[in-house]
Amino acid sequence: MHGIRSGLKACLVVLAGLAGLALTPAGASAQGVSKVGTTAGEFLQVGVGARAMGQGGAFVASVDDVSALYWNPAGLAQLESSGVLVTHSEWLADIAFDYVGVGFKLGSLGTVGVSMTMLGVPDMVVRTVDRQDGTGETFDAADLAIAVAFSRAVTDRFSVGVTAKYISQRIWHSSANGFAVDIGTQFRTDFFGGMTIGAALFNFGSGLRLSGRDVRAFVDPDPAHLGNNGRVPANFELDTFSLPLNFQFGVSVRPLATRMHQLTVSVDALHPSSNNESVNLGLEYGYQDRVLFRTGYQALFLAEREGGFSAGIGINQALFNGSKATLDYAYRMAGRLGGIHVVGLGFSF
Repeated sequence: MHGIRSGLKACLVVLAGLAGLALTPAGASAQGVSKVGTTAGEFLQVGVGARAMGQGGAFVASVDDVSALYWNPAGLAQLESSGVLVTHSEWLADIAFDYVGVGFKLGSLGTVGVSMTMLGVPDMVVRTVDRQDGTGETFDAADLAIAVAFSRAVTDRFSVGVTAKYISQRIWHSSANGFAVDIGTQFRTDFFGGMTIGAALFNFGSGLRLSGRDVRAFVDPDPAHLGNNGRVPANFELDTFSLPLNFQFGVSVRPLATRMHQLTVSVDALHPSSNNESVNLGLEYGYQDRVLFRTGYQALFLAEREGGFSAGIGINQALFNGSKATLDYAYRMAGRLGGIHVVGLGFSF
């Protein structure tokens, strides 16, 4: 009991610090202002992995695979062995969203991980006021985040983790770059079938400001004056936008855990800086830990949401020398924007 109390106290101290950081920039939401669309790097809020998305994004407390680099770096400490995870999402408007992550167990030293998140927009025709049918050129846009994480189990119940990431956004000839960190904790108790408490603060870092040759233009400094140079080159200085800071707190329980049947129920509460608060719900049922069925609901209680029901399935297959392969699929409703398909393939070694 003393170990449980000590671990819970440490967890609460960390959570209090994370909450303090997260609440400050999001104070405007308390006045009913959602601040949707006011941050840069929105791709950082796109959920990673078919397993998590099948459970409605309720994963901060239960994550124990390589997708922990996104959901909660403390979850890396729960890896049974080193592993790799590759996921692909057919997102909205033909947008491709991909994630590659690798986690390495270092024994008693902890666990390290590296991941790359990529979002790509297909080529589009460049149109101007004078040439509305197209100039003969095309443009595209791409987002990238490269992350390095470290996690360690402080006790057999309490783990902490931190992720540092480089963020880049590009549209045609303009780009923006920045850095951010994620901080997370997980604490496992003996209550309600091994209830696990998890919390994480995401995207605490610098803002992003686009710059490049696309913000250059030719202007007339005095349109009312005849005979002056009407094509003076100028650079427009764009504003800096903050990253989508988010504080996520979750609870996960396993009311059923036998050799034949496993059931996990998860609930996450989200407090983002760019929207109002919401709740994610998730459920995962496993038969012999080989075939897993998942369902969930995302953005519950959010008035203007494009989230909703999700479902998925996963297959675990033992390989050789203790290694394992996993294949996961999930479908997530996105309201008026249609649906999203996510496929993931993982290996542990």
